[in-house]
Amino acid sequence: QVQLVESGGGLVQAGGSLRLSCEASGRSFSINVMGWYRQAPGKQRELVADISSGGSTNYADFVKGRFTISRDNAKNTVYLQLNSLKPEDTAVYYCKAEAKITSGIRWYRSDYWGQGTQVTVSS
Repeated sequence: QVQLVESGGGLVQAGGSLRLSCEASGRSFSINVMGWYRQAPGKQRELVADISSGGSTNYADFVKGRFTISRDNAKNTVYLQLNSLKPEDTAVYYCKAEAKITSGIRWYRSDYWGQGTQVTVSS
């Protein structure tokens, strides 16, 4: 099992910045892709950005140039720097990890989600 704990959300004015963090913990695991998703009220959860263990990144079109995803593999932590925030960025932001869990000679892959952190951008 892998646990993900997010932090860094809050209330900010339009044009402001926030930095989200998500730390993974557990036993006998490795993580390939870590990512950030968001879900606004009444909308489906959507990908914001993700990053592979090798550092390859992928961004949704609506955040390109404003948000930056990064990762510290030694700390099993992924970050999301949110700049030039807009009211439409208001949502609960979730961290996701695609992990490989090892148990003896057996292993399996599974996706894990954090509990979410609220980002609210006022106009």
